[in-house]
Amino acid sequence: MSLKKAIIPVAGVGSRLRPHTHTQPKPMMPVAGKPILGHIIDSIIDAGITHQVFVLGYLGEKIREYVETEYSDKIQAEFVVQEPRRGLAHAIYLCKTETLEAEEILIVLGDTIFGNEIKQILQSPYPNLLGVQEVETPRKFGIIIADEDNKVVKAIEKPEIPVSNLAMVGLYKFRQIKLLFQCIQDLMENSPENANQFFLTDGIMKMVEKGVGVHVFQVDNWYDCGNRESLLHTNRILLDRAKNKQVHQFENTVILPPVHIAPGCDIRNSVIGPYVAIAENSHIYNSIVRDSIVGAYAQLEDIVLHKSVLGNDTSFKGKSHSVNVGDSTEIDLNE
Repeated sequence: MSLKKAIIPVAGVGSRLRPHTHTQPKPMMPVAGKPILGHIIDSIIDAGITHQVFVLGYLGEKIREYVETEYSDKIQAEFVVQEPRRGLAHAIYLCKTETLEAEEILIVLGDTIFGNEIKQILQSPYPNLLGVQEVETPRKFGIIIADEDNKVVKAIEKPEIPVSNLAMVGLYKFRQIKLLFQCIQDLMENSPENANQFFLTDGIMKMVEKGVGVHVFQVDNWYDCGNRESLLHTNRILLDRAKNKQVHQFENTVILPPVHIAPGCDIRNSVIGPYVAIAENSHIYNSIVRDSIVGAYAQLEDIVLHKSVLGNDTSFKGKSHSVNVGDSTEIDLNE
């Protein structure tokens, strides 16, 4: 059986999710009952890869603690530190020692959750494969031009004038690993002296220029968790898809599924849901909460919460409301 390894870059600052990422790395943001990173690791394990390399950076000690605490008996984890942070190609290159003996590597960005695509991309006969999807804002992505055989003709990082809307979405597979590292090394050695960002897109383009076949793979289930809106969207989808639907009973409280409520929560005189994920040991009284993510040890009282993300140890109190909910009552939680 061939040795496969996964690289998970989790070094970024996560500026689009501030203020939450001032105190925790973006991959540790909760969604549908577990951190983003937990969903990613579980998907990679489910695809059959237990050797996983994590590229750490901003608040990396929290990621390492989480992986070692939650997955020590499930994966063989290795850690490299990207300092300074000089782009995705640089992050991948730092994993050279840990992955050169592998016959195949999978790269999954640490702020992106996929459906069954990880299994599918590993099962594809193509040796080098990129996950892609058509997007409305191609200027924000690495863009691919492919021929009729889904073979990459050109790869461009965040083009000013996009000639395609086919974007790389953070899922890659490579079997020609040594060549990949050679191309990234060549990219870094021959870039201008003041260059401080090296893009994997450019490394891939160097592979194409050498005549190496790199193909694209259409991704249908791609859940970007890069900002508040996309995080809440992903939370809704994953709660809908949860296999084990929870049943909750709290004092004088109505639960509108799907929801995820972690152990240790105390909820009274409230309406919770739909599409709410509440982390452990939170206290919610006299409140209405829907389409939101609530961090651990939060304290909410007398509020109406909608399309919100609350961090850990949040205390949020508002004006008092009286809610009288009887049988066959219709509750409209629209804004």
